[in-house]
Amino acid sequence: MQRYAGPGGYADCYVAETDRTVSHAEFVEGFYTTALFKIERMILKLLASRPSTDAQAAQLADGTLASFAAWSVESRAPNQLLLADFTGRTRSWLMVAPPDAGSSGTRLYFGSAVVRARKRGPGLAFAALLGFHKLYSRLLLGAARSRLSR
Repeated sequence: MQRYAGPGGYADCYVAETDRTVSHAEFVEGFYTTALFKIERMILKLLASRPSTDAQAAQLADGTLASFAAWSVESRAPNQLLLADFTGRTRSWLMVAPPDAGSSGTRLYFGSAVVRARKRGPGLAFAALLGFHKLYSRLLLGAARSRLSR
């Protein structure tokens, strides 16, 4: 994500832990099928003609689908997924890792980036909405953690 945070760009990363072992595929599917994210999916369907289903989220998670709603897979690595939106301006990153030594469970990572547009930064609209973006990102990760902890 740091490659997108250079001059004029923005990147963040949030971390949560769950007490149980969670596979990367479980995390990706769980993240994109939470009630909160389904609201975003509905907005994308209505305003951007980018519909998606829970079944497609599962296919994205298991690697059999390369695009989902407004995103396409930019890269995959073991336990990581990087998605780019259809405009090429934003990225979303999901990763799982074991917790610190001596702990059990899984550490869940969710990051996002806004790519610099030409010689400008993310823009005034993004700057104005940055506080909301940070809160929403934490809520999305928390919703996924709650879903996966059940």
